Amino acid sequence: MVADFSKKPLKEIQGKEKLVYIFDQGKGVNLNEAVVAAFGEEWLKFSNFKEADINQFGDEYFDIVDATILNKNTYVLDMGCGSGRFSRYLSSRVGFIEALDPSEAVWAAEQLLCGIDNVRLINASADSIPFVDDTFDFVMSIGVLHHIPNTQMAMKNCVEKVKPGGHFFVYLYYNLDNSGLTFRLIFKFVSLIRKFISSLPSGIKKFMCDLLAILVYLPVIIVGKLLDKAGFKQLAKKLPLSYYQDKSFFIIRNDALDRFGTALEHRFSKAEIKVMMESCGLINIHFSDNKPYWHAIGKKDFLKH
Repeated sequence: MVADFSKKPLKEIQGKEKLVYIFDQGKGVNLNEAVVAAFGEEWLKFSNFKEADINQFGDEYFDIVDATILNKNTYVLDMGCGSGRFSRYLSSRVGFIEALDPSEAVWAAEQLLCGIDNVRLINASADSIPFVDDTFDFVMSIGVLHHIPNTQMAMKNCVEKVKPGGHFFVYLYYNLDNSGLTFRLIFKFVSLIRKFISSLPSGIKKFMCDLLAILVYLPVIIVGKLLDKAGFKQLAKKLPLSYYQDKSFFIIRNDALDRFGTALEHRFSKAEIKVMMESCGLINIHFSDNKPYWHAIGKKDFLKH
């Protein structure tokens, strides 16, 4: 099941338990080195995920994927694996996973994936995926491609690695296309704050994001929880940050850094994502109606191969 690399790695580094294969990422136009470095720092800080958090996240994201797609015969590429949490979630359900990330996050993943034998760790970018086309049954990129300069190009690179008849799964930030005017205005204000915070030195940026988690996220989330307990469930769901009402503080801090600490961010409507996926040769595209928005899956068309 496991494919050979299409090119030789620059080196192999032994981690605590796993080998990490390091590839030349090149100097392509579709790689923002500052963003890559920032995510490396983020996942090295937030790497100790509890099993309950991993399972909760996995259940939310993979609500539209069943055992006909993910099973012991499935060969998976996790493009932009970060801390490795989704590879860990799927590891007991699939045959083998290639967990790939361009940043220092591979070392966080190496810790989280200790004891899991059917995952291989690779340090490479979307421009330098070290496998021939049509290799994988399932390629996933969760919360990654919207941080790449040309999201469409990166998606195309990922889909090329999917076998005809295989599946591509993606999560991209939504542009609030299913939200009201109030949320859109809040988002514009928040985006200005993000641009400022993401430009700060690393230590100050992390401190500011933790402060936001405590002083902004938590109060709004607590109000939502109280409304929910008081029986105002629909009102609680309409509040900003309602997604975090059942999440741990660790996750809240992680996402605050992810949201405010990243300089490059694209957002897309559901319709735009569908067009992007179709242009990559995907059919039978299905979006989840549940948060987080938008995550979707498509099948690689045999006819366009």
